[in-house]
Amino acid sequence: MRAVVYHGARDLRVETVSDASIIDPTDAVVRVTHAAICGSDLWFYRGINVLEPGRRVGHEFIGVVEDIGPEVSGLRRGDRVIASMVIADGSCDYCLDGLPTNCRRGAFFAWPGIDGGQGEALRVPQAGGTLVRLPGGLPDDDPLLERILPLTDVLSTGHHAAMLSNVAPGSTVAVVGDGAVGLCAVQAAARLGADQIVLMGAHPDRLELGRRFGATDVVQARGAEGVAAVFQLAADGVHSVMECVGTQDSLDTAVAIARPGGHVGMVGAPHTNGQIDIGRIFRNNISVKAGIAPAQRYIADLLVSVLNGSLDVSPIFTSTVALADVVAGYEGMDSRRDIKVLVKI
Repeated sequence: MRAVVYHGARDLRVETVSDASIIDPTDAVVRVTHAAICGSDLWFYRGINVLEPGRRVGHEFIGVVEDIGPEVSGLRRGDRVIASMVIADGSCDYCLDGLPTNCRRGAFFAWPGIDGGQGEALRVPQAGGTLVRLPGGLPDDDPLLERILPLTDVLSTGHHAAMLSNVAPGSTVAVVGDGAVGLCAVQAAARLGADQIVLMGAHPDRLELGRRFGATDVVQARGAEGVAAVFQLAADGVHSVMECVGTQDSLDTAVAIARPGGHVGMVGAPHTNGQIDIGRIFRNNISVKAGIAPAQRYIADLLVSVLNGSLDVSPIFTSTVALADVVAGYEGMDSRRDIKVLVKI
């Protein structure tokens, strides 16, 4: 079988690897039909994060269960499934508390010894708590699957930003970042009834898509100029800030535009020096929460909205490639030509 394998910065190759198989009784083998390249994948692609050569990559996928271990419940061969981006057993105390990201037996796809999702198939550990069964009868080429795929990560992450930042009906919201997660956060805020949604970003085409997704205002300026622009739109700052980038500049902006008593939800994978304006946070009673999205907690609810057509972020897929052409997909995202790339296996 074929899979995408990391060999160094800007050196990904589609190679023949060993066929996926059951190792532990809680495993399943999934044949992948749809995968995606995540913005966080660009960190190792660019060499900012360094992996050991030979690591398989990818954590966003939909597929069909081909084989299943004897201790997996709730799934059977032939089920079409979507993966939560974090592996979790679904039964430990953290999972039961709604934190599968801290599962005692958890892991991440593409960790050492764990297959990645950008390939023809993979072994899924803790399959019963990691995979969510999708409606039956959907063929591999059904366009609905392209609308479902973002639930594995970016759509769940955008929704998590809304949860962390306490988005509520009638609230004023700002989204920092116009990448795939930021655009999903715009739809999440609109779905939850926010009255004003300000999208901050640098790319006119993405800002326009953000307007289609529900943004009422867009701000293209950065730094102090961007902060001033938000205060022109919301004199006291905003109730809820969704930080969807993970850099020091984006975090500084998020804290600066929160109104007194406001909430900041940080979901951008952090690449900061760890500094934060604690004085402003303290003086203004600003709450800051951060974390990896517990997709298992959200998928079932969000899936209802996807299936009824009220939630559709599939326009974030600006290119589709075959597995053999996945390197071109990485190049498209690296150059900012593409927002997010869909991989059809």
